[in-house]
Amino acid sequence: MAQKRAYSLGKEPGKLDICRGGALGSRPMDILGFAARFMHFYIPFLFALCFHEYAHGFVAKLCGDNTAKMMGRLTMNPLAHIDPIGTFLLPVISTLFQIPLFFGWAKPVPVNSRNFKHPKNDMFWVALAGPASNILLAFVGWLGLIATGIFFFHTAYFQTMISLLAMFIQINLFLAFFNLIPVNPLDGGKILARFLPASVNYKLEQNQQMISLILMALFIFGPLRQVLSLPVEWTYEMMVHAAERLMS
Repeated sequence: MAQKRAYSLGKEPGKLDICRGGALGSRPMDILGFAARFMHFYIPFLFALCFHEYAHGFVAKLCGDNTAKMMGRLTMNPLAHIDPIGTFLLPVISTLFQIPLFFGWAKPVPVNSRNFKHPKNDMFWVALAGPASNILLAFVGWLGLIATGIFFFHTAYFQTMISLLAMFIQINLFLAFFNLIPVNPLDGGKILARFLPASVNYKLEQNQQMISLILMALFIFGPLRQVLSLPVEWTYEMMVHAAERLMS
């Protein structure tokens, strides 16, 4: 049995807020501070977004739609998925000036449901692939926590690695739960569409731009962030406790 570690993985990382700039660096224009915040928040965030979009395109291809591949979107290259505002401007400004908000999005992968043999069912799986990919990444990060606790506990890099993995897990949990909100244009709305009449789906799709603005306002001004923080924190704490038990 492995020697019991006298530490708690969840004690410090568990307090991290994926919607906040953190305390890395105290001055907005401190180059080293910005670089540290950039590595800590933006790189994991960008990777999670790209993997999310890649998963949509990959499952669409499995279902018979090659649109994403033909348009060069079936890739992990960030340049293929970057939205100038949602993927670059907002997150970078938030990181640079430590604005208490970390929010963004990537360009949606194009999907043509007319290429599916079973459009309603296939679109369900394509939509589900996005949140599922982030849950998968969170699980990989959880395995990383365990490996770090076992192999790097006595190294100088331990706390840094734990902090990065904690942020990686929380970012992916947040993206998964956020995208599972059952309204258009989020993945959750497309998942729910599998079980709704066509007339209802049509009305929801017609109003998705307005719904997007409402969602953004709710997130920016706090209520949605507070609601989403509950399942994210609860799931993260469960993962940390499970990791600690496996390492004890």
